[in-house]
Amino acid sequence: MSQKTLKDLFIHELSDIYSAEKQLARALPKMARAATDPTLAEAFTTHLEETRGQIERIDKIVEGADFRLKRIKCAAMEGLVEEGKDVIEDVEEGPVRDAALIAAAQKVEHYEIASYGTLCTFAKQLGETEALTLLKETLAEEKATDEKLSMLALKQTNAEAAKVGKAK
Repeated sequence: MSQKTLKDLFIHELSDIYSAEKQLARALPKMARAATDPTLAEAFTTHLEETRGQIERIDKIVEGADFRLKRIKCAAMEGLVEEGKDVIEDVEEGPVRDAALIAAAQKVEHYEIASYGTLCTFAKQLGETEALTLLKETLAEEKATDEKLSMLALKQTNAEAAKVGKAK
């Protein structure tokens, strides 16, 4: 479908992030199982619950709107999820894998932050006040998750990963 209007673009971008969230909801349990640090595994599990709520918010936006989502697959998230799978398969279990999982997860969060930021801007311009409120709530969650992952990496995971392979 071509996007001829800002509303068309809004629907396309909302459809894209909906696909992205659905893909992420399938990937997060695998990431949680692959993490060796219980705090990281818990962060992934917590974000899975948030992701489910974010999907519900998009459903709520669509319920109150005069449009339907398009059936598209988010290629960007597909690639990011594939990177996460590669980490699980290619990096030995332990602190280095945990650091790599955080890096992969933060790439996802940054993509989502960019997407929801754009959607908020479009919703505001279109006068979609209910959608804007719901999208801002999700954007805040994505930013908070990114911050949690940064703190975990800085305070613990990266230091542990840096010790791997060093002579004692």
